Amino acid sequence: MKLRLLLLASSTATLVACATAPQADPLLTPPVTETPAAAPAALRATAESEKAKLWALFKQSDEDNLRRNPINALFRGDQRYADRLGDFISDEYYAAEKAAAEQDLAALAAIDRSVLNPTDQLAYDTFKFTTEDTLRGYQPDLLALTRVRPMNHFFGIHTFYPTLASGQGGAPFTTLADYENNLKRHKDFVTFLDRAIGRWREGMASGVVDTKLTVRNMIEQLDTQLKQKPEDSPYYGPIKKFPDGISASDRTRLAAEYRTAITGELYPALKRVRDFLRTEYLPAAREGVGQMYMKGGDKLYRYQVQSTTTLPMTPEEIHELGLKEVARITTEMEKVRQEVGFKGTLQQFFNHLRTDPKFKAKSREALTQRYYDVGKAVDAKLPQYFSTVPKTKLEIRPYEPFREKFEAGGSYSQGTPDGSRPGIFYFNAYDLPSRTTPGITTLYLHEGAPGHHFQISLAQENEALPSFMRFGGNTAFVEGWALYAETLGYDMGFYQDPYQRMGTLDDEMLRAMRLVVDTGIHSKGWGRDQAIQYMLDHSSMGKTDATAEVERYIAIPSQATAYKVGALTIQRLRQKAEAELGPKFDIRDFHAQVLMTGALPLTILEQKIDRWIAERKAS
Repeated sequence: MKLRLLLLASSTATLVACATAPQADPLLTPPVTETPAAAPAALRATAESEKAKLWALFKQSDEDNLRRNPINALFRGDQRYADRLGDFISDEYYAAEKAAAEQDLAALAAIDRSVLNPTDQLAYDTFKFTTEDTLRGYQPDLLALTRVRPMNHFFGIHTFYPTLASGQGGAPFTTLADYENNLKRHKDFVTFLDRAIGRWREGMASGVVDTKLTVRNMIEQLDTQLKQKPEDSPYYGPIKKFPDGISASDRTRLAAEYRTAITGELYPALKRVRDFLRTEYLPAAREGVGQMYMKGGDKLYRYQVQSTTTLPMTPEEIHELGLKEVARITTEMEKVRQEVGFKGTLQQFFNHLRTDPKFKAKSREALTQRYYDVGKAVDAKLPQYFSTVPKTKLEIRPYEPFREKFEAGGSYSQGTPDGSRPGIFYFNAYDLPSRTTPGITTLYLHEGAPGHHFQISLAQENEALPSFMRFGGNTAFVEGWALYAETLGYDMGFYQDPYQRMGTLDDEMLRAMRLVVDTGIHSKGWGRDQAIQYMLDHSSMGKTDATAEVERYIAIPSQATAYKVGALTIQRLRQKAEAELGPKFDIRDFHAQVLMTGALPLTILEQKIDRWIAERKAS
């Protein structure tokens, strides 16, 4: 499933730091003693000095990042730069991001890590890991392959921005200034779209182009938006729901200005992109859907795999891991088939789940109610597994019709740290006859609670953390946690029903197949239809979902490999803690250790859990 987390931030941007250095959070590491009082005064002074330098670096890096990437601030609820969408496509922007990473690493190297307490060493290591990965992405050879493909049908400003500007996304619309800021952000949106055309042309000249499949999908997305009447478009949404504090005269003025912006600025810019893609770029786009067919694609994919998983894994290793997981999960599916008494083959059982009317929702409203019911049942169980729950509320919504066709089965949009904007679990109600209900519970556990909503909200609500740990992250941890959260349905008793258990096995199979299919497409030359058929052969997912999944992997190589890699790591660490701690193991404490320090690189998470295990054994 897809996570809409700071989508418009550069994919390699470092999200960092905090205003002041708080006291050590006991959840960061096992309780430790700071520099002993009996230690020489000079040593204590050195430790305090290095700590102050570290947190000053975090603070300055964060402030600089928010100025360069105002959309990050907006998603945090920070309105200082709310009149800007930001420039994240120009040469100047890329140079500034690269320079910032180099400066941050130089400043970090000047700090003596050895005198820091374990809490700050964890922050030091995470900051270093993330910033070094950021810097690798801005090296000229890799940047030349990414900047010339500024949008695609799955990761693009043309589908993100309409929601942001609609009054239903991350931007607030509670004051007159909010409405004025939205009009100003439109200017940056138009500028980005025009610059994107320039980047695509640059790629055409260098021989680095996207796939015809992705381009056709973008054209269809743009056509869908342009067919809407201005008053029916998401850009006009804020005008339909004014807050009480805006006067009648301002409402009249804003309605006119918003309509003019849509017809005079936004639609013409979207049309320019659509026409360029259709007439110039599509003929130049490549046929092969795998990144291996793109100039420099092999090298880029190997970097992307390591960046995404935060581990030194190769595409070959990931492919083999996927094949093993597919085989294991297939065995569990066979057990369910036998349990329910289905007489046919597993393939026939898959088809039964796809087609039997009892596994279909009768309407969007009925499907929505099913998710409401699951949410209430999960809420009742959560206190047994978590010592802290988010203050931020969670809402359940179907995707808006203008974007649902190309969306995943579900996704999560984060709330604000102060809880003023809720987190939102989106589910897909497009083409309902193709969708089935056995996976409802596992999807909610992943996208909602205790999956993305808990992981993201608990981190950003924890003011004891530096901001890069509150608001940053990596896909392997974020998606790995959400997939691990699905497995808690076994502990909570939700999978005693064999069809719901089949639903979670189906979703786990999806993540295992992703390891096979993503690497198959981008490093082994698999075609689109071959990849779709593989997914249909090994699960009960419908063709609509399988198609959307495969086209997603084509658009954003390596992202789909993070789920299983991250989840297997967290599961392994839990099993290790249970085995070593025995009766001292507490699931609530384990979850706190995993969650309360933000999305750590997997190697750093393992080091942290090992320290916690050692401390608990010694207590």
